[in-house]
Amino acid sequence: MNHSDNIQPAQQAFDFFIGHWHIENQRLTRRLQSATEWEHFSATQTVCQLPGGIGNYDDFSAPDWRPGFVGMSLRIFNPVTACWSIYWLDNQSGGLDGAGILTPPVVGRFHQGTGIFEGDDMLDGKPVRVRYTWSDITADSAKWEQAMSDDGGANWETNWRMQMRRIK
Repeated sequence: MNHSDNIQPAQQAFDFFIGHWHIENQRLTRRLQSATEWEHFSATQTVCQLPGGIGNYDDFSAPDWRPGFVGMSLRIFNPVTACWSIYWLDNQSGGLDGAGILTPPVVGRFHQGTGIFEGDDMLDGKPVRVRYTWSDITADSAKWEQAMSDDGGANWETNWRMQMRRIK
């Protein structure tokens, strides 16, 4: 077997995530404010493939954290760039800006088992850079982190961590 046989095609990078998951969350109570207080809560997530290999989507439910809140990630693969675009939507904003357009995604890919996805966003009316990092991926677990930068990426604050375990 040569080395290239071990490299998973970029389009299948999120295939590990299809299914049902239990998530332990740690989230800073305030972002980019030098906060040190973390909230802890559980959530569930179900991840489904989109047709034709174009991507996948999930639902995110954490009723003990925010009753009635539902979030959703939409991951779309671009076969031209071999990058993934990840959009976050929820039932509070719809994931839309004031003009009714999807807010910008984070974009990136996996390299040597770690996925890095970055994009521009707004926090409290100010521009920020957002980074999602996927790591420690196995068939039954994964780690996700969100970090933000308000100085163009010179400094990052991790503000949300998820430890995921597959529900069998």
